[in-house]
Amino acid sequence: MHDDLKNSYQQIITAVGEDPAREGLLDTPKRAAKAMEYLTKGYRQTLDEITNNAVFTSDADDMVLIQDIELYSMCEHHLLPFVGRCHIAYIPDGKVLGLSKFARIVDMYARRFQIQEQLTHQIAKAVEEVTGAKGVGVIVEAKHMCMMMRGVEKQNSSMRTSVMLGNFRADPKTRNEFLQLVRG
Repeated sequence: MHDDLKNSYQQIITAVGEDPAREGLLDTPKRAAKAMEYLTKGYRQTLDEITNNAVFTSDADDMVLIQDIELYSMCEHHLLPFVGRCHIAYIPDGKVLGLSKFARIVDMYARRFQIQEQLTHQIAKAVEEVTGAKGVGVIVEAKHMCMMMRGVEKQNSSMRTSVMLGNFRADPKTRNEFLQLVRG
């Protein structure tokens, strides 16, 4: 994969009218290929691998909120970054997930070509699958470079998406508690 990416970046540099032999660009195809491999590493990860059996029996049955998990993803339409944060809440049903695993779930799905709506849904379904929770709520807030750097060029715009599953969808009180906790 690395050599294919490197060659592709060399072609892009040439196609935009630059000289790939110019001193500042000599190693750019190699560096860009390495960066793209990292930015898309979520394609080469699995949910089982990243959660690594860190699911523990627990009597906890109240809402658990993990807030402000940073995320960095790539818009699948323009291959430009979108950057933001994710808030995840769940109501355990006999099992809890190790805290760092929530960030790993976010990263696994964010490190793919994405749209924010799909990313939010994938995170929620993954948390539900791994924990067997009574309910899961996920909110993602992000700024999209495809809207800031090109096209309409709106610097202060952001997007917020949410997915509510189980009790978070069925019970307005649970949903409202989550939304109020996120707002602070």
